Amino acid sequence: MAAILRTSRSSGRPYGRFWPIAAVLVMAGLALGGGVHAANNSVQGAKKDEGYEIDAPTAILIEAKSGSILFEKNSDELRAPSSMMKLMTAEVVFNALKKGDIKLTDEYRISEYAWRKGGAPSGGSTMFAAINSKVSVDDLLHGALIQSGNDSCIALAEGMAGSERDFVALMTKRARELGLTKSTFGNSNGLPDPVNKMTVRELGMLARHIILTYPDNYKLFGEREFTWNKIRQQNRNPLLTMLEGADGLKTGYTKEGGYGMVGSAVQNGMRLIVVVNGLEDADDRAAEA
Repeated sequence: MAAILRTSRSSGRPYGRFWPIAAVLVMAGLALGGGVHAANNSVQGAKKDEGYEIDAPTAILIEAKSGSILFEKNSDELRAPSSMMKLMTAEVVFNALKKGDIKLTDEYRISEYAWRKGGAPSGGSTMFAAINSKVSVDDLLHGALIQSGNDSCIALAEGMAGSERDFVALMTKRARELGLTKSTFGNSNGLPDPVNKMTVRELGMLARHIILTYPDNYKLFGEREFTWNKIRQQNRNPLLTMLEGADGLKTGYTKEGGYGMVGSAVQNGMRLIVVVNGLEDADDRAAEA
């Protein structure tokens, strides 16, 4: 079968507590032979007949090509998106690249604000870019999406719009153009801010748009690691090492929002997008997604 869960060498089981939703992804993919309706029945059957339950407060499962919703739970409830909000920052950058407004080789300076707020002194997720150094858009995207660098996002925001505040205005404008009517943004990286709110539905819509509109840029989400400033960091998306066919997108955590993930995988020729948010620990995030 094309859909395969990778297993631990010692136990023979899927890694961590990932397997519940991974199994649903597999079943939905294998049901593609009967169409999206059959895939939906497969997911519902897993819930009803096999005792499948999802603990995530909010969740959605989308078939990417058609946009069909295979499963949803409180999908329109607004929650802090945490670092999953970096997908909106990435979309603004991808769109500017597509229009030719910027180039991957353009370099942006790491300001003191970007360094202190999102860099090494911050204690959060960082690319470890040096203060006042110049970093290319390409490397900043790697830092933002593989290493979840908060400094990377601020540098992109300041480089493109002059200030993070002005970039947030671009994020909001672009979100509305994409039909994301509920999403609100207070910064570029998802760090705690009462304004940062998104639903799993709109995160799923955003992920689907990125996948379908920017296929070349999307490949970045599947890269397993990135090294900057002689510091190598692994991609934080657990799906990449746990499920064959998984190639994106982004995890997130804040105390306010809990643990969440936007993931995507191709199963039996069908691309699926799963979003969960509000879980209490990282193991639950991996298990649910």
